[in-house]
Amino acid sequence: QVQLVESGGGLVQAGGSLRLSCAASGDTICISAMGWYRQAPGKERELVARIRSGGTTYYADSVKGRFTISRDNAKNTVYLRMNRLKPEDSAVYYCNAVCKVVVHDYDFWGQGTQVTVSS
Repeated sequence: QVQLVESGGGLVQAGGSLRLSCAASGDTICISAMGWYRQAPGKERELVARIRSGGTTYYADSVKGRFTISRDNAKNTVYLRMNRLKPEDSAVYYCNAVCKVVVHDYDFWGQGTQVTVSS
């Protein structure tokens, strides 16, 4: 089992910045990737950014050049730095960890943190 605790959401004006943090605990040795998803009202949850254990990153087209995902392995923590925020970035942001056990992948989720960008 992996537990994820997020922090850092809030209200910010358009053009502003926020940094989300996600601390993992438990069986963290199995984690092969961590990432951030978001879900806005009436929309499906979407992958925003992901970082694999080898360091490879992925970003959704809508956030490329504005968001940066990083990690501190010593703290088992992943960060999402969000710059030049837009109202359409408003959503609940969820931290995700993929735990690889033999050939199976298991997803673990944080409780979510609200990000609201005012125009």
